[in-house]
Amino acid sequence: MEINIFDSELKVLEVLWKEGDLTAGQLSAILKKQTGWNRNTTYTVIGRLIAKGAIERYDSNFFCKAIITKEQVQRHEATELVNKLFDGSAARFLSLFLNGKELSESEIRRLKQIVDELEPMCR
Repeated sequence: MEINIFDSELKVLEVLWKEGDLTAGQLSAILKKQTGWNRNTTYTVIGRLIAKGAIERYDSNFFCKAIITKEQVQRHEATELVNKLFDGSAARFLSLFLNGKELSESEIRRLKQIVDELEPMCR
């Protein structure tokens, strides 16, 4: 699922991923505390997310439910970043990203494991 999510929309999704299904009023109250948004701003962002198919509304109380997962958004955004800034080269991205970082042994093992799991897909 390829949906471009703006930062404001991500704020709404983050709340739903963390808290689960909420009414629009509950979302509005949480986002007022977190961001200072008024009710209309929250409802506008909810409407955009519904139109994009990222959340759905159900029940007469206007409950909102995230349809897309955080992992789907992360995957899409990471792909967009690599395509936009690194000409689609994950190797160039990783090289720049990891350059100068101090990785623990467990992080290095996990990265090796990821590469090992990808190798059969390349054959």
